[in-house]
Amino acid sequence: MKDWLMSYMTINIWIAVVTALAFFYYGIMCLFSDLMVAEFLRFGLTDQKRIMTSIFQLLGAIGIIVGIQFPFAGLIATMGLSFLMLLGFIIRVRMGDSAKQSIPSFAFMLINAHLFYNLFLSAYIK
Repeated sequence: MKDWLMSYMTINIWIAVVTALAFFYYGIMCLFSDLMVAEFLRFGLTDQKRIMTSIFQLLGAIGIIVGIQFPFAGLIATMGLSFLMLLGFIIRVRMGDSAKQSIPSFAFMLINAHLFYNLFLSAYIK
């Protein structure tokens, strides 16, 4: 039983690392990519909201990585990123975006909710 649990936690840590890398990438892209600037304009969002989103993504990525050692940071980061992705999904649905465009935000919301509960919150629930 312990081997299974360790394997499960190792998989969750890898999911956390990959997720953090994805949010770090998208956080940088939000700041510097003309494509992301155009997307935020299409959504009717200001440059200030784009920059705030980028900062939240970068802080979330850092929080996930720090959270591997200090679970409270991971709790805050994954909760915040889940909420951010929920908002992103709602915006895409309201804009009438396709499923292909909308699914990534929904998937990242679910992944962060999974990490929140199964990796970081589990450190406090024994």
